[in-house]
Amino acid sequence: MNKLRVAFYSLTSCEGCQLAFLECEDRLLDILQQVEIVRFREASSYEGGELDADADVAFVEGSVSTAHDESAVRTIRMRSRRVVAFGACADLGGVNAIKNRQGNEAAKERVYGPYSSWIHTSDVRPVSAVVPVDFTLHGCPVDKDELVRYLYALAVGRKPADPTAPVCFECKLRENICLFHKGGTCMGPVVRGGCRAICPAYGAGCDGCRGLAPDPNVALMRTLLREKGLNSEAIRRRVDLFNASAVPEDLRRELTGYA
Repeated sequence: MNKLRVAFYSLTSCEGCQLAFLECEDRLLDILQQVEIVRFREASSYEGGELDADADVAFVEGSVSTAHDESAVRTIRMRSRRVVAFGACADLGGVNAIKNRQGNEAAKERVYGPYSSWIHTSDVRPVSAVVPVDFTLHGCPVDKDELVRYLYALAVGRKPADPTAPVCFECKLRENICLFHKGGTCMGPVVRGGCRAICPAYGAGCDGCRGLAPDPNVALMRTLLREKGLNSEAIRRRVDLFNASAVPEDLRRELTGYA
């Protein structure tokens, strides 16, 4: 049986999701029995063209924030049978999309000052806003166990499972004490699970890096956060950390309480 040809690419990102693959360590030996890595700049010394590989599956990390990113992802799409939005930046726009709420020029001026004219960026978009995406691996970074399951599923021609239950569900499975009961706050009631509730399990509230769960109860979420003293601006900042451009405006208004 021919191995699955897999390529990894990065747009505007920290490349932490690609590191998650390398952190699979010993399991890589088994994975490489099933897949052939045809492009992975971060894990190689290859000095040829970044986009010159044909792949069965392309894992694209990062958001689209420049003309170069847009051109690159269109080329990747043309040369790949399947495209996976790899991580929160590719899936949602991620942390990079915070600047969309500030305005591109204002954000450049704030960061680069007198050199802002040297920086050529656009509003941040997820990969799916530019090209069709076949699958999505959520999270910042992606969960390496979920990544391994994805690779094995794709290698045998199966559609990978995409969790839809909220993080709260996984907290209950782990028998975690709810952070709201401990005086904290958490976005877990409305955020897509699949991460095994790793942040709440270690005492940190969920910040929504996997995006909203289907049909989220945002009115209840707003009530819970308000009861803990968060006003509309504080809720907005919490939402915008990973989802500045990913939450529909009607849900955003209902969640934050802004008119």
